[in-house]
Amino acid sequence: MKVGVPSEVKNHEYRVGITPVGVHELVARGHEVLIEKGAGLGSSISDADFVAQGARIIDSADEVWGAADMVMKVKEPVEQEYHRLREDLILFTYLHLAADQPLTEELAARKVTAIAYETVQLPSGMLPLLYPMSEVAGCLAPQVGAHAMMKAQGGRGVLMGGVGGVANAKVVVLGAGVAGQNAAHVALGMGAEVTLLDTDLDKLRMSFWRYDNRVRQIASSRLSVRQEVLSADMVIGTVLIPGAKAPKLVTDEMVAEMKPGSVLVDVAIDQGGSRAAARRPMPTRPSRCTTRSTIASRICLAPCRIRRPGRSPTQPSRMPSAWPTRAGAGRSRPTRRWR
Repeated sequence: MKVGVPSEVKNHEYRVGITPVGVHELVARGHEVLIEKGAGLGSSISDADFVAQGARIIDSADEVWGAADMVMKVKEPVEQEYHRLREDLILFTYLHLAADQPLTEELAARKVTAIAYETVQLPSGMLPLLYPMSEVAGCLAPQVGAHAMMKAQGGRGVLMGGVGGVANAKVVVLGAGVAGQNAAHVALGMGAEVTLLDTDLDKLRMSFWRYDNRVRQIASSRLSVRQEVLSADMVIGTVLIPGAKAPKLVTDEMVAEMKPGSVLVDVAIDQGGSRAAARRPMPTRPSRCTTRSTIASRICLAPCRIRRPGRSPTQPSRMPSAWPTRAGAGRSRPTRRWR
């Protein structure tokens, strides 16, 4: 099979769909790997690194897409890439189709065999390809939120913690999954008062022991979510339903009543977001959402979606270095095609 890896073109996406380790695994199994020139530079991987493991460097994206049986990417195709989709193509990437009807219709119309990383599951129910990116997104969320809380950024001017005699920032994390646990871990390390909400009591019990009861765990309900959100300096939404839109836990009414300058970091934005009015913009800086009931600015950090790992690409690109083999593509015989 010819496996093509084009450069990512989505805004602020610097990751690459394969690493030299992945190239080595595919080539060892008889596959041919075609990589667009410079595709790995954003992740500090040179063309020479790929060539050393048997890859072939191609000058243009059109050539990579046209020659490949399967295209491996990081993010879903954007509109400028739609013309490269075709019926006999296998597309292997993060898709997040639940919140992207235009792309869903385009893939269906062009009869592309599309495999979404975020929906590949093990028999245990674990999502092995989404897991590492959720770890990174969770770790980054408090850092991004802390920056947005600075007064110069329109925030409340609150430090996460570490100053004696004053209260630490209150961080509320919606969802105690992979992203939520990592967000809580980093926020706690930054000195914040952290509250974790989830409907899964087993996850909350695990958090009790993991953080030695230093993180508050609250069973999620409409009332508890409202109470915690309204008292928070920062809210981090991480709730995931595999293959479906994220539940709208934070209503517009809640946002209108939040503290002036408080921060909402919506890691779930690729799946539609945790906030009722959330959408998938591609700004170069956080978008500021004002409400009619107050002059105060509400910060809506739409860029901190699962794509946020693309802002720190070097480690995320290397974490899932066995992407092709984890889902079985690399173990296929060269003459077999995915069905």
